[in-house]
Amino acid sequence: MWEEGPRLRMYLKIFPPRNVSKFNASEIRRIRRMFSGWNIEDNNIFGPYELLNFTLLGPYSTDVVESTNSGLKKGVVVGIVLGAIAASVTLSAIVSIIILRRRSGYHRGVSQKRAASKAEMRIEGVKGFTFTEMSAATNNFNNSTQVGQGGYGKVYKGILIDGTVVAIKRAQEGSLQGSKEFYTEIELLSRLHHRNLVSLIGYCDEEDEQMLVYEFMSNGTLHDHLSGKIIEPLSFSMRLRIALGSAKGILYLHTEADPPLFHRDIKATNILLDSKFTAKVADFGLSRLAPVLEADGTVPGHVSTVVKGTPGYLDPEYFLTHKLTDKSDVYSLGIVFLELLTGMRPISHGKNIVREVNAACQSGTLFSVIDDRMGSYPSECVGRFMSLALRCCHDETDARPSMVEVMRELDLIMQMTLEADPAETHPRKSDAIKLSSMKATGHPYISMDVSGSNLDSCVLPTITPR
Repeated sequence: MWEEGPRLRMYLKIFPPRNVSKFNASEIRRIRRMFSGWNIEDNNIFGPYELLNFTLLGPYSTDVVESTNSGLKKGVVVGIVLGAIAASVTLSAIVSIIILRRRSGYHRGVSQKRAASKAEMRIEGVKGFTFTEMSAATNNFNNSTQVGQGGYGKVYKGILIDGTVVAIKRAQEGSLQGSKEFYTEIELLSRLHHRNLVSLIGYCDEEDEQMLVYEFMSNGTLHDHLSGKIIEPLSFSMRLRIALGSAKGILYLHTEADPPLFHRDIKATNILLDSKFTAKVADFGLSRLAPVLEADGTVPGHVSTVVKGTPGYLDPEYFLTHKLTDKSDVYSLGIVFLELLTGMRPISHGKNIVREVNAACQSGTLFSVIDDRMGSYPSECVGRFMSLALRCCHDETDARPSMVEVMRELDLIMQMTLEADPAETHPRKSDAIKLSSMKATGHPYISMDVSGSNLDSCVLPTITPR
């Protein structure tokens, strides 16, 4: 357990090997000498220590293990003990002074480095804010201004002195990055400019606080809408437009950003919606630079890295191989597409969204998993959108479409949606069972033209009355 200092008090229980019933007296003395004689060398993990007690328990409780100096006179022993205590106090004082000097030197060095970093920070379009300004913008970080929370910290709605409404992401204690990493992220974000990416306005790195200031997105996250936190439902055309905007933002990251990036944490909570419901991708804290051109003129297809991301959205092949590719982002986006169509969470009550949707497609009951809150929709467009989502979520990387192909297909589906006949009767979840039974019994007033379609791939025909 931790004690003031900071010191770590450790309780060790030492047992003999299985084939030995009990330590003998000489072995007990050897073990005690090892700990009391500082025979365990210091390293980066285990530093200076002292033996506070050596208690014999169990079958050893009656043993008396005397040291070789047991015959010394009592006065001599007392003198030795007092001398040892005095030496320990002196040594402790010296060590404390050395530690304090090193710490003060370290903090001076850190302060100088932070000051130097701030002096070098002159990034165009990114403003440095003071802690006082951030506090004033959020009414001293009042709970009423909090609009979100994540692993990094809390997000507040703030109003700057010029009236600009912003979102302030404040790192919680213990999650602070190093100064170099913090400024590297700011510099990286300052280079990203696209209508489907959340814009960085500024930052604050003062009084042991790290904050990022973004444009404020008044309609919250996509997750808020799909989970029912925001009651107003999203129509199919709105959901399709959100999917298209998200794909455009990610395609920009992969192909046009300088330098190109893999996002690595695409999910419904990281897709924000502005006042016009334009989708904007946010939170680049886990992003990694895409591979660069090597000496032989080739570009590696992946980046080897520690697996990071959100369960349910994580590319299974990246999880197994630690190889991050552009198709890893495609997989995560495919999960978001499935959420848009079904309103389900990626993982809920032990059920996986990909498995559930695949099962519905293979049984011919796709409409049973479509979100009822979506309202009416053109069935063929929903089928194509579902087919695209499932291809994005394929276990094998090579079987997934590229972001360019995703964009093309979404554009085509959007065009089909705009041209769809508004008088068409569109199935809903409640109608799915009826349609399935009518098809099975040969209902005289329902026909399904399956030419050129495959229910297993979720490319559905348009349902029209005779």
